[in-house]
Amino acid sequence: MQKLKQDKWKVLSRKYLHTRPWLTVRQDSYELPDGRVLPEYYILEYPEWVNTLAITKDKKFVFVSQYRPGLEQNDYELCAGVSEKTDKDMEAAARRELLEETGFGGGTWREYMVISANPSSTNNLTHCFVAEDVEPIGDRHLDASEDLQVHLLSQDEVRELLVTDNIKQATQAAPLWKYFAENKLL
Repeated sequence: MQKLKQDKWKVLSRKYLHTRPWLTVRQDSYELPDGRVLPEYYILEYPEWVNTLAITKDKKFVFVSQYRPGLEQNDYELCAGVSEKTDKDMEAAARRELLEETGFGGGTWREYMVISANPSSTNNLTHCFVAEDVEPIGDRHLDASEDLQVHLLSQDEVRELLVTDNIKQATQAAPLWKYFAENKLL
């Protein structure tokens, strides 16, 4: 495979338009390697994200569902969340999110992939984990903005969600597709 060129854009200016804990909007001005200037280019800054493909000892997939105002619908999702500023260990953040949102934990964990939702306009990464043999270990502790339900889905139900395009969150669909493909579950 051919090595990619690493031409960087030169930052001419950077201005913050909106700064909040969950979203920062930055306006940059860039000079491209060929000398052209982009006077307005917008970047959305987010904290790192985590999600977990959690599977119980009896091979059920742990999902949540909740209303998503952006698409104005309820969706099935993997357990996911935003890492805290103090999180240096993304697995610990993912374990915390799984326990807080579902009450599940334990099991065998591994980082599965690290992906970007949109590298052209966002600056963060999503750290995706697989946790096998999880089980209920505690009570849920939902954030004030969370109103979600927990679902234990069979492999066939998850496959159906995938092939009918009913996993809408791209950073969650990607690790699910990878898992199903690698394990010949499609």
